[in-house]
Amino acid sequence: MLVPTFARGPPPPPDGAPRNNMAGLPRIGQPGLFFRDRCARLRQSAAMFRLSDDGAVARLTLDRPQTRNAIPAAGWAELERLIGTVGDGDARLLIVAGEGGAFCAGADLSDFPALRDDEAARIRFREGMRAALDALAALPIPTIALIEGPCYGAGVALALACDLRIAGAEARFAITPAKIGISYPQEDVHRLVGAVGPGQASRLLFTARSIDAAEALRIGLADLAEHEGLIEAILANDRASLASLKRAIALAGEGRRTDAGQDRRFDALIAGEEMARRLEALGRK
Repeated sequence: MLVPTFARGPPPPPDGAPRNNMAGLPRIGQPGLFFRDRCARLRQSAAMFRLSDDGAVARLTLDRPQTRNAIPAAGWAELERLIGTVGDGDARLLIVAGEGGAFCAGADLSDFPALRDDEAARIRFREGMRAALDALAALPIPTIALIEGPCYGAGVALALACDLRIAGAEARFAITPAKIGISYPQEDVHRLVGAVGPGQASRLLFTARSIDAAEALRIGLADLAEHEGLIEAILANDRASLASLKRAIALAGEGRRTDAGQDRRFDALIAGEEMARRLEALGRK
């Protein structure tokens, strides 16, 4: 099946993000007069993610710099698959980052014209994005988004699905669905409001304006400006304890004050061998 692609040129970047006319950077623009085979697009989307690990730390890199790491509609299923691989492995921490000076410019707008007249494709796109982001949020290990450069639209949703967001000096954030005449998934609005409150969420969504790293830190969209010593400090702690604490934080974010499952985990960890081993080690210091 043949689907229209988009010509390269200077029109707006993915997710309607603020224009940045960087010389020589290919852009997503208006429908071109040529077509690309759908299978080729699927192969391209699958190739945009790189997953590596050194045993303790897994690294998921968005590697499609020609579009500032915009994620094609078909890429969400691959993202979900890779996150599942992390969950099934031995990594104790996941770092999500972008290649080429950008974190993620959002969803790839070149897919959107084909979605207009295809209801089933629209549903697959929405549900695929939801499945990938929820899988990331549900990982039982800590997750960190290392954000350099643009983080727009669905890229913000990706960062919000991580436990911690570290914004480099050149990071910029914008949530721009209103600029291109669409909405934002309710689950992602929920995470946004949880991070910055309803007032700042309204500002970001209603204006579609970009903010810099300092402002993101001020309002709570980002948590830290640097990560020196953070990874080592997390890895020094017990994996089961971290999983229990991560679940407790998620429950608290949902307004849960008590939870029987967390009570059982609390009791079980006190009775566990790992606590005894760590207490003994502390006693020898």
